Amino acid sequence: MSETRQWVKVAELSEIPDEGALGIEFDDQTPLALVRSEGEVFAVRDVCSHAEVRLSEGEVEDGAIECWLHGSCFDLRSGAPINPPATQPVPTYDVKIDGDDVFVSLDEKNS
Repeated sequence: MSETRQWVKVAELSEIPDEGALGIEFDDQTPLALVRSEGEVFAVRDVCSHAEVRLSEGEVEDGAIECWLHGSCFDLRSGAPINPPATQPVPTYDVKIDGDDVFVSLDEKNS
């Protein structure tokens, strides 16, 4: 059985800051945080699993993003919380880059 993915252009690579995040919304979908860390681009749901605030407003360092409200950090590859108070992961999405175009698959890698 073959899997068909829906890829959506969500931004340009030049819009995402180095070691930083860009919050985006499109087509009434769940907001996403596009995050550049350690030379890679990641996409996670832009909502902290603990306090429901925007993760894109937090700090990015060493492959993780920190929630600005209570300090929970999430691994950008898996979405797993690295420290409390968050105990639940945030959904992550596959990303592909084509030139300066950033595409995200709307299929969650985890839930």
